[in-house]
Amino acid sequence: MSRKNRPYLFYDTTQSVCTTCLRPVEAKIVFKDESGASAGPPQAGTRPLGAGAERLGGRVYMDKWCPVHGAERVLVSDDLAYYRLCREVFVKHPEMPQRFGTAMRHGCPYDCGLCPDHMQHSCLSVVEITDHCNLRCPTCYAASGPERLTHKSMAEVNAMLDAVIASEGEADVVQISGGEPTLHPQFFEVLDAAKARPIRHLMLNTNGIRIAQEPGFAERLATYLPAFEVYLQFDSLQREALMDLRGADLRRVREQALERLNALGISTTLVMTVKRGVNDHEIGDVIRFATQQPCVRGVTLQPVQDAGRVEAYDAAKHRLTVSEIRRRIVEQSGLFTAEDVVPVPCNPDTLAMAYALRVGDALQPLTRFLDPQMLVEGAGNTIVFERDASLKDQVFKLFSTNHSPESQANCLSELMCCLPKISAPQTLDYRNVFRVLIVQFMDAQSLDIRALKKSCIHMALPDGRMVPFESHNIFYRNERQALLAQIRGELDQQHAHRRAATDQPVRFSPAPSATTADEGLP
Repeated sequence: MSRKNRPYLFYDTTQSVCTTCLRPVEAKIVFKDESGASAGPPQAGTRPLGAGAERLGGRVYMDKWCPVHGAERVLVSDDLAYYRLCREVFVKHPEMPQRFGTAMRHGCPYDCGLCPDHMQHSCLSVVEITDHCNLRCPTCYAASGPERLTHKSMAEVNAMLDAVIASEGEADVVQISGGEPTLHPQFFEVLDAAKARPIRHLMLNTNGIRIAQEPGFAERLATYLPAFEVYLQFDSLQREALMDLRGADLRRVREQALERLNALGISTTLVMTVKRGVNDHEIGDVIRFATQQPCVRGVTLQPVQDAGRVEAYDAAKHRLTVSEIRRRIVEQSGLFTAEDVVPVPCNPDTLAMAYALRVGDALQPLTRFLDPQMLVEGAGNTIVFERDASLKDQVFKLFSTNHSPESQANCLSELMCCLPKISAPQTLDYRNVFRVLIVQFMDAQSLDIRALKKSCIHMALPDGRMVPFESHNIFYRNERQALLAQIRGELDQQHAHRRAATDQPVRFSPAPSATTADEGLP
């Protein structure tokens, strides 16, 4: 007797939340071959992204089911081969924080803080110091604006910075954010407080208006060098896209800000919020523009998410996945191939990056000379490569191939965002390294709890908690607290019924230390 087959391959189970009610739901990961090509195993040999990293026609979906609101299918990746590499090849041992801030009581994502079930320390810690902004962007995950006048007090700022240090010991990267953080009345006191703590790299997330328009402001920022960077909002080179995303034509402001940053040599990353059909065709243009700016060390691409204020947004029309952004980099940049844009192993589902080195007047992708898998196997498990001897040896080989023996003895300066200290030609320093990073923040629709547990970008809160960025936007902002409390109450009732039925005592306890989190497990 013949049996009907389902029109997909079942790959895995996970958990998510219902997009409508945000209650926990079951989910499964399925593969659909929509081109008739074969979706074979990942190629994990010397060319780990496959021969040409072809798409193979497969798409990856998460199928969710809520008993109240029904079924939902969400596109996770339009590149099955790349997705399997993220899941099966680019995998690292989880790195733990120094301490956990909350106990496991309600389950992920309702216990964030970090709880002992979280699988990754804070590669990047975000400290939001104000809700106020001098723009009211149609797209703003924090829903900031001129009408919001609340600033964190210095006591709260210090508490958030202390939370970062308590969790990390020595923090890799701390980003001062908002709102528009430069509008905080004690902004420079905030920078001083951060600089007084063991933080390797300090980053300012800004729209650049004060840098562009206020005499002396950029010069004062330059006093915080080195280990300081401007994370500059830069969504488009075209008026129409800027009006859609920011509600203002900011081209002249960006030009003025970069003039000052270039003149002062302040390391800068251009940050591009990417919205399908609005500015995704400009990814290559922005990358090329960035390579021409002396102060710019790279471009970060953040596909739009349904969080905060997202006007004129339709997920079916405007949402983009990591694989789609990756393909646009390849098709538009004229610099990187698919093999150059590799998953970041601390959270490969949501992060991918490519590095290029400037040799003379030319940029050459790092993976032209170094096996991408060696970057994973030889690098520390973080959003930015840590100091590591095996990676150091590989980069030695790169530079000994392309430069004279004399140049090998010189020391490459510490690179932006804590890249390794390595020996390299003297002509190369941090100004010769260019990075493109894809950062996809999941929203309620795309939330995969398995990937959320590996989130490494965390929000510091004044009460000492470190909350993953995605769950913070969905559940932990002030306007979401009432709903979170309601869901927690429902879960407490369910758990109480289960305990009563089995006559079992409550088993949750205060958050253990990082050294005891896995005790009792094999």
